[in-house]
Amino acid sequence: MTDSTDINYSKRASGRRLAIFSLLFVGLTAAGLYAVYDQFAGRSITFDSRLITPETLLSVAGLLLVYFISDGLRLYYTLRALGHRLPLPAMFRLVFINLFFSNITPMATGGGFAQIWYLHNHGVPVGRATAATTIRTVLAVVFIFSLTPVFLLTLKALDGRTIAGDIGTALAIFILIYLGFFAVLLFRTHWLIGPLSKLLRAARRIHLISERRHQRWQFKARREMLRFSRSFSDYLRGRPLFVVLSILFTAVFLLSLFSFPALLMASLDYDVDYLVSLGLLVVTTFIMYFSPTPGASGISEGVFGSFFRDILSGNHLILVIVFWRLLTIYLGMIIGLIVLQKELVANRGRTG
Repeated sequence: MTDSTDINYSKRASGRRLAIFSLLFVGLTAAGLYAVYDQFAGRSITFDSRLITPETLLSVAGLLLVYFISDGLRLYYTLRALGHRLPLPAMFRLVFINLFFSNITPMATGGGFAQIWYLHNHGVPVGRATAATTIRTVLAVVFIFSLTPVFLLTLKALDGRTIAGDIGTALAIFILIYLGFFAVLLFRTHWLIGPLSKLLRAARRIHLISERRHQRWQFKARREMLRFSRSFSDYLRGRPLFVVLSILFTAVFLLSLFSFPALLMASLDYDVDYLVSLGLLVVTTFIMYFSPTPGASGISEGVFGSFFRDILSGNHLILVIVFWRLLTIYLGMIIGLIVLQKELVANRGRTG
């Protein structure tokens, strides 16, 4: 099997996978919305023009700007702490590419690979790109995983809910597994070299890759894993200003992400307890981290509907869910698909 055949096969397989994941995303989203409509919204939905008044649209646009800009800057300053600097326009294109891939693939796996591919195409070594995206993820995980137990134990809105009642063992297991994986990834990276080498040998035995590509990938994998293992300590030893800014913009990004439902409810003239809304979104996002569906589709809508059913009236519940997902996910995915196509065309032009 030639390299050209490998590439064509990979492109066809990737296209089929993306098509399948896209259909799953749409189907599961529809199923989740119907479940909320049937179980929590009293089979009622009414469009409310207050969501599209000039004041609301201006507020939403401002929050969206904060959301997208802080998302780009948290990775930008992580890279700066690691000694790499990309132009800001390139970083913001990556924000949307990541939104597309991370929400179209299960467990957000595609987002990480897409970011590494993009950064590598812009001159960042694979190991450093992997480290930067992993550190960026770990910073967000630390915030969310630290706050989730606090809100689960203190929010009255969660009293009597299954997740709050059974939180002890399940929460401990989830947090230990997730943080344990990142601990190995950051502090014992060399432990992963052996399994990765075996995986590449298996791919060669079943003719997924050629012998030449197998040898080249074995060398690159070992080299980049070793680079990655040095990157986390380099981040901590990086310029303190950049480290602090990467943490600060992670906090701003999460705060803006969690603020959309409160803004939408305020636009509908609800008396919003911001801390309650924030806490419910933190717990919702925590659950979404473990969703096996693309972009947590279906599960995110169901969890949101369950948590907010006592706060929103039935005719507004579906409406707020759709607008929440539209602003935080769907809009970014659509922009990401357009940006990705332009990036692929530009990449073909550079390599053609």
